[in-house]
Amino acid sequence: MLRCLLHPWGPSVGWTGLPLLKRHLFTMKLQSPEFQSLFTEGLKSLTELFVAEKHELRIAGGAVRDLLNGQKPQDVDFATTATPEQMKGMFQAAGIRMINNKGEKHGTITARLHQENFEVTTLRIDMVTDGRHAEVQFTTDWLRDAERRDLTINSMFLGFDGTLYDYFNGYEDLKNKKVRFVGQAKKRIQEDYLRILRYFRFYGRIVDKPGDHDPETLEAIAENASGLAGISGERIWVELKKILGGNHVNHLLRLIYDLDVAPYIGLPANASLEEFDKVCKNVEGLSPKPMTLLASLFKVQDDVTKLDLRLKISKEEKNLGLFLVKHRQDLVRAVDSPEPLRPYQDFLIDCRDPEAGARVHELLKYQGEPGLLQGLQRWSVPPFPVSGHDIRKAGVSSGKEIGALLQQLRDQWKQSGYRMQKDELLSHVRKS
Repeated sequence: MLRCLLHPWGPSVGWTGLPLLKRHLFTMKLQSPEFQSLFTEGLKSLTELFVAEKHELRIAGGAVRDLLNGQKPQDVDFATTATPEQMKGMFQAAGIRMINNKGEKHGTITARLHQENFEVTTLRIDMVTDGRHAEVQFTTDWLRDAERRDLTINSMFLGFDGTLYDYFNGYEDLKNKKVRFVGQAKKRIQEDYLRILRYFRFYGRIVDKPGDHDPETLEAIAENASGLAGISGERIWVELKKILGGNHVNHLLRLIYDLDVAPYIGLPANASLEEFDKVCKNVEGLSPKPMTLLASLFKVQDDVTKLDLRLKISKEEKNLGLFLVKHRQDLVRAVDSPEPLRPYQDFLIDCRDPEAGARVHELLKYQGEPGLLQGLQRWSVPPFPVSGHDIRKAGVSSGKEIGALLQQLRDQWKQSGYRMQKDELLSHVRKS
C-alpha cells in the first residue's frame, strides 16, 4: 500500500535564496524486500540507540535512490539530528567502538556494531564553499541538509518505518528518469565542481535515452567547466571511470568535449571521437576496463602519459593504455588463416610480462573480437620444452651460440603450432 502526503511550505524561495523545484515535502511509505533486507542486527541496535536518546536517524542520499529503484544499495549512509559530540557520548556510554575519526570535522562518526561499520553524519549546512571543500554548520533541519545536496534524486531521506522524505521532487524525477540539480545548477556546481562529472555519471545510470538535458544545466556546466582544473586528479578519475562504465557513454563523452570539459580532466584536445564510437560498439557485452574504452580517444602514447600526469592513474591502467595504443593496429587476427588467433598466441609466447595475457584480452575487446577472446581465454601458454641446459648437454658450450639456438628452436616450435617435443627440437641441434 502506498501513502502519499504533500506538505506545502509557503514561500517560493528556499532558506538560501534558491528557487526550489517544488515547495512541499512529499512523503510515502516504502515496504520492499530490498528495504527489509537492510535490517541486520547491527542496524537494529543502532536505530534502538538513537530512539532511546531521542535523536532522529534516517537513511540518506544514494541508498534511498537505489531502494526506490528496487535495488539493494551497496553502501548505506545515515543522517541524524545528533551532533558528533552527542553521538560520541551515546556510543561511548553504550560501549560501542568508533573507528576512523577523519570525518568528524564534517560531522561523520563511524560506529562498529555486530561486525558492521555504520557511517552516521550530522545534518549540516554548507556555510562557505570554494569549489572543492565546504565549511559546515550543524543543524537539526532536514530541509536545510537536503538543500545542500547535489541532485534531486540524491536529496531524499528514508525513515526506518519506511517513510520517504522528499523535499525537491526527487522521487518524481527518479520515476521520470530525470537528472536535475537541487535548485540552481550553477550554484550547486560552484559549491563543488566535481558535480559536473557526477551529473554525467548519474545521467548514464538513470536516464533511458540520451539527449534529454535541461538547457540551464548544460549552460551552467559550460560556464563552470574550468573549475575542474582545481579538482584533484584522483577524484576526477573515480568519476570518469564510473561514466565510462555506465550507459550512453558515446553521448556523454561528446558532451564533455562540446561543453569544453575535456581539457580540464586530462583528455586530449585532438581526440578521435569516431574511434571512440567504434570501440563502444565493439565492446558491448564484453565488460571492458575503463582504460580500454578511454584508449580509443588517444592517437599517440604521449596522450596516455599526459592523462597520467593529470589524473594519477595506476601503473596497471597506464600500462594498459600504452599497450592498446601501441598494438591496436599491428597485433590483429591472422587473415585468410585457419588459425586467426595465432598472432596473439605468438605474442604471449614471446612476452615475458605476466600481465600480458590480461592486456591482450582487453585488446581483443577493443577490436571487437568476442570469438577470439573466448578462444584465448580457454588457451593457456604452453611451456617451451627446451632449456639452455638441454643445449649445453647436446655439446654446445658458447653462451652466445646457446642463445641463438634457443631462439631458432623457439621459432620452429611456434611454427609447429607449439606441438614439437623436446627430442624432436634437440635433434636439430645435433644435426647442426
